[in-house]
Amino acid sequence: MLTVVVGGFFGDEGKGKISAYLGLADNVGGAVRCGSINAGHTVTYGARKWKLRIIPSAFLNEGAKLLIPAGALVRLDVLINEIKATNTKGRVFLDFNTGVIEDTHVEREREDLRLTSEIGSTLQGVGAAMCDRALRRLKPACSFRKLSEMLINVSEAVIDLVEKGNNVLIEGTQGTFLSLYHGTYPYVTSRDTTASAFASEVGIGPKHIDEVVVVFKAFMTRVGEGPLEGEILPSEASRRGWEEVATVTGRIRRAAPFNINLAKKAVSLNSATQAAITKVDVLFPKAKGVREWSKLPKNARSWLESLESELRVPISLVGTGPEALQIIDRRKDLGLLK
Repeated sequence: MLTVVVGGFFGDEGKGKISAYLGLADNVGGAVRCGSINAGHTVTYGARKWKLRIIPSAFLNEGAKLLIPAGALVRLDVLINEIKATNTKGRVFLDFNTGVIEDTHVEREREDLRLTSEIGSTLQGVGAAMCDRALRRLKPACSFRKLSEMLINVSEAVIDLVEKGNNVLIEGTQGTFLSLYHGTYPYVTSRDTTASAFASEVGIGPKHIDEVVVVFKAFMTRVGEGPLEGEILPSEASRRGWEEVATVTGRIRRAAPFNINLAKKAVSLNSATQAAITKVDVLFPKAKGVREWSKLPKNARSWLESLESELRVPISLVGTGPEALQIIDRRKDLGLLK
């Protein structure tokens, strides 16, 4: 079974947590991390926390092959440091055509006043590297000798894993409304961030995909400029417990209540078959650490049931805390597990 995990709002929805959980719960044989180093996914497991910018969050499953596809971009120092931090040497593989961000890309972005002052870019060199890729100037992974032992054809590897009966997880990056095409342009990222785009990054056709899990947080946050309907003041976000700090930039995230209209649009744009809702425990503190649907506080359950009715897709996973296993997994009860 091949599953794509995609963000439903503006990033920061908890894709790392959901991907880490699915990696363990579904015993995946392979995990692919799309996107680039301008988005961080946080994984908390046991007493440890990892903030990952390129290694798949499903690395917790020690039997999983960890893949970075042709459509992704890496920076060599970030990649090497994360392999060390996650102790995954020998398990991480890049496609021959994975793009490589170099220092010149970072420098070009930091000199761009519009990116720094108007757009609120993370200035990690991703946009500049994407420009070079479009102009056919970007160096691919196969140009770097130090990566030679890590290079494979990721598209073929994913299809081979699936055809041999393995579960494979594709971990998308950022969120639907940061999409270059479908988001709040020009306040967007430098790539498409919908499920179909991640399939393209990996090199698989739509018929290979079995499930698309769109991840929403129980409230919305956004880093950088751009519209955020219902945005509340930082002081109010702090009072509600919604104050968050961005993984990559360290900036305070702007916050707003859950937006059902955006959520419906995200379900449509991604052809979602399931939804995951994280940080339910922030809205409903008595839900903290609960792992059974029947044990959720009544008000939390009622809110989720109302959302499920409006979204018209099953809410299969409910996050009740930061730890990877603090999840209510409803898939068996909903008849979603094959």
